Amino acid sequence: MAEVLSQQEIDLLLNQVKGGEEVAAPEAQNHQALPFDFRLPNRISKNQLRTIKNIFDNFSESLSSFLLSKLQSMVSIAVTSVDQIYYSEYILSVSNPACLYTFDIRGTDIKGILELSPDFALCLVDRLLGGNGLGTKQSKVITAIEQKVLNVIVERVMMDMRKAWQVVDNFEFVMERFEADIDFAQITSHSESVLLISFEVLVGEQSFMMNICFATFAFDTILSKMTSKKLTTIRPGNYNGVKAHTIISNHLLKTLLPVRVEFGNTKISLEELMNLEEGDILKLDTKIGDDLVIHVADKAWFTGRAGVVNKHKAIKIIKNILQNDNQNKV
Repeated sequence: MAEVLSQQEIDLLLNQVKGGEEVAAPEAQNHQALPFDFRLPNRISKNQLRTIKNIFDNFSESLSSFLLSKLQSMVSIAVTSVDQIYYSEYILSVSNPACLYTFDIRGTDIKGILELSPDFALCLVDRLLGGNGLGTKQSKVITAIEQKVLNVIVERVMMDMRKAWQVVDNFEFVMERFEADIDFAQITSHSESVLLISFEVLVGEQSFMMNICFATFAFDTILSKMTSKKLTTIRPGNYNGVKAHTIISNHLLKTLLPVRVEFGNTKISLEELMNLEEGDILKLDTKIGDDLVIHVADKAWFTGRAGVVNKHKAIKIIKNILQNDNQNKV
């Protein structure tokens, strides 16, 4: 039915009401009922889905940094979608043979699947063993030796997921086993809904797929914590008990800054500059006893006096220029 009825439609409705009959508007008579599935997997709200996407964006950054150093190649991981679907639909999308690692969250009933596309898994194995990732293999089945090599990556995925989820709670993700067939990696019933996070992984110029699938029948515990907490930031506040502020401060304290000492200034003409030779003397505008300006990162920070310490040229800091300037402004 249209949102605004014309005067003719209003008169028609009033006449039918007076006659004791009811009739639908002309436009509504041509509309067909749309089927609605009350079993739609909508356990997680849109706001919670956005928060989960932000969490896995952080996870992607951390994992890509690890793979960058491990594979010695440009690696980029991006979240392509966060969806709620039936487990039966997910099963149909999994290749056979597959590269699946089941995991759970310790202390909860939540189970999940880490799915690496077979091409991505073989590329990782090739690069971790010193190859260029372009090798070909007729069979896509992941052997026992290849599984051992991939365990390094999978364990890192579990660790990065734990760090990313610290904004909600300290969940411990534990890998269970490897499966090459989705039928043996069942984490819930076919009619139940699952949370599927899909990633696009770029290794050099190669593009691969990776999925993380959670069974949502026991997800209420996590959802309640996401609702009760004000997640003002999706970045973890601590790492293994150490505050992020402390980590950043420690890194800043180790940052190297260029320091130079300005002995004085003078002005000369271009002709004098062109005629300068070795041994010539330039007269500066400072005296021998004057304090010298010390620049830190091209900014005048201190004043000091030049000298010699243990036969090495040195500068003794006398005054903090910036601190005095700030006090004068106040």
